[in-house]
Amino acid sequence: MKKMKRLLALFLSLAMVFALAACSNPSAQNTQQSQGGEDSQPPASSAGEETPSGEAGTYLVGICQQMTHDALDAATQGFKDALTDIFGEGVVEYTEGNASGDFVNCGTIVDGFISEGVDLILANATYPLQAARSATADIPILGTSVTDYATALELDDWTGTVGGNISGTSDLAPLDQQAAMIQELFPDAETVGLLYCSAEPNSAYQVTTIQGYLEEMGYTCASYAFNDANDLPSVAQSACDGSDVIYIPTDNTAAANTEVIANVVIPAGVPVVAGESGICSGCGVATLSISYYDLGYTTGVMAAQILKGEADISTMAVEYAPEATKMYNAANCQALGITPPEGYEAIG
Repeated sequence: MKKMKRLLALFLSLAMVFALAACSNPSAQNTQQSQGGEDSQPPASSAGEETPSGEAGTYLVGICQQMTHDALDAATQGFKDALTDIFGEGVVEYTEGNASGDFVNCGTIVDGFISEGVDLILANATYPLQAARSATADIPILGTSVTDYATALELDDWTGTVGGNISGTSDLAPLDQQAAMIQELFPDAETVGLLYCSAEPNSAYQVTTIQGYLEEMGYTCASYAFNDANDLPSVAQSACDGSDVIYIPTDNTAAANTEVIANVVIPAGVPVVAGESGICSGCGVATLSISYYDLGYTTGVMAAQILKGEADISTMAVEYAPEATKMYNAANCQALGITPPEGYEAIG
């Protein structure tokens, strides 16, 4: 019995030694903290730390741009600059995709945004807006470079607000004033050709609207719709053959292929009045254009209000550019012997 007691005492002593050693071992303490023990502390850069803007954490914004051309590029840049001005550097992060003019690509890009868990989507032009609307009813979506939201989203009883999770900005310049510009520049013309991409619903909307104004002024109008860039040269040639003046609306496919159009219309001696400055700088003689950079900036301000929780996107009205500017393409005007009236600015 005494022998058993001695063995038990020896066992207890050894156990106490091992326990004391473990308590004094720094690696053991670190292991306990890393496993979430009571004494564990979060790192200094935890998610709750305030950013320079005073907002907690960072925001992830997905940007889907329909294609590359000057107008859409400027809108994207304006959007980013607004968020930087409001939040500061590094607070808003971006995941971006360029659809190269393909609607299916827009859907793939937007699906990727949803998988990444973005806080907001910028849909730059009509295809991205349509794709985003189809993909999510929860993530806030802001459109920009979209001419008419009612047409793009097939909305009835348009009141200026989309509702749900969508709002944004419109690039629609006053079409009645564009028609008046054609009359101011070419009062003796009789026929106006309306050249546009049939795959873009907003282009069709503009053409239909401006045709009404032009016909009231006494012009004869004819539509020349191309399906894509492949048939653009032949359709542009037909427009030249049947028109004294050509009007091209705000059209993304035309904007991405202005050199193709210029190679047809300039040799034919037919002037083009364009719906925006990017198209005009490539193949036109004059335009009544908005600033796409300013439009994107306005969209960025709207995004900041949504991200901060200061505005409810479902009640945000679609906003428009505050002004449009008469502009001319000096090189094309000279090539065609056209002298623009006073009040027109040269495209830089």
